[in-house]
Formats: sequence, structure tokens, C-alpha cells
Amino acid sequence: MGVYRYIAAAWKRPSESYVGTLMRERLPDWRRDLSVVRVDKPLRLDRARALGYKAKPGVVVVRSRVRKGGRRKARPRGGRRPKRMGVVKYTPKKSLQWIAEERAQRRFPNLEVLNSYWIGRDGRYEYFEVIMLDPHHPAIRSDPELGWIAGRAHRGRVFRGLTSAGKRSRGLRNRGKGAEKLRPSIRANLRRGK
Repeated sequence: MGVYRYIAAAWKRPSESYVGTLMRERLPDWRRDLSVVRVDKPLRLDRARALGYKAKPGVVVVRSRVRKGGRRKARPRGGRRPKRMGVVKYTPKKSLQWIAEERAQRRFPNLEVLNSYWIGRDGRYEYFEVIMLDPHHPAIRSDPELGWIAGRAHRGRVFRGLTSAGKRSRGLRNRGKGAEKLRPSIRANLRRGK
């Protein structure tokens, strides 16, 4: 059994493996850190490699933090019945992972998001690691597997929902009955999809 399979097995049930004890030590430090922080190497090497990570110049890994739960909306001061206050049960139409990717992109505007994966949660936040590439770096441009990201069509791809998390959140993994209003996009179908 290769080392990646051992890592994957440990992350499958974090509370039952060494990952759980590591998280209890690290999460308080992560909470005190900034919401988007560059890290030296990926925490889940198996997942990062599966999603395209390579230990080479031009490849950057970022830890991104997003607050859990739905939208926090201010309660209106004007008089109306509670049902019409418009405060509870409002959720973003994006997954927390997609929001984490967008925050990483805003923090590092010269890079492009390749992919991301979940690394932990506490009572208040969800944490994701985002793999980012420098599209202008010669090592990336000459790489046969990663060079496509240097194309103009991929500029700002995370904001257009073109990453894996974005496509999943847009419903593009659904096919057949019930998914008719998702393609080419939700907006093209007057927001009737999803």
C-alpha cells in the first residue's frame, strides 16, 4: 500500500487517527491567523496531487478560512411581521469552498486558482487549501499538464464558476431530468435552475 493511500485513510476518519490530534493543536493557531495565508506545502498531499499540485516553482498553496452558516442579515427597523423580516433561512447560492477560492484569488490577484480541497472545521469556520498557479511563470507555461492555465480564456476562472467547486455549486454535475435549466448557465435560463 502506497503512502498516499495511508494519508487518504487517515483523512477519511480524522477523529480516529493522528489527524484529529493534529487538528486540535493547529486550529487555535489558524483561528488567530489571517483568513487567507500562504503555506509552504499542502497538508493533504494525496488530495493535492490528485487535483494537480506539483512541488515546483509557480505552484502556490494557500489556506483559506470561511465562516460557517448562512447569510447574516440585519433585522429591519421598520414594522412588519416576523415572517416578512427577511432575516432567517437566507443562504448564499455558492458553496463555502467556492467562496474560499474567490477569497484566495482576491488575496493573490496575479495567480489563478487551479483547485481546492477541505482541510478542517471548528465551531465557527471551515478551512480549505487552495492550489494556485502563476500563469506567467516559465515553469508553468512549459509544463504540458499545467500550461493550459496561461491561456486568456482562463483568466479569472474562479469568479466565473469554472473551478471544480464552482461547477459543482452551479449544478453542472447534475444531468437528465431536473437539470434542464442549468445549461448553458443559470442566468441564461432566467435563474430558474438550481
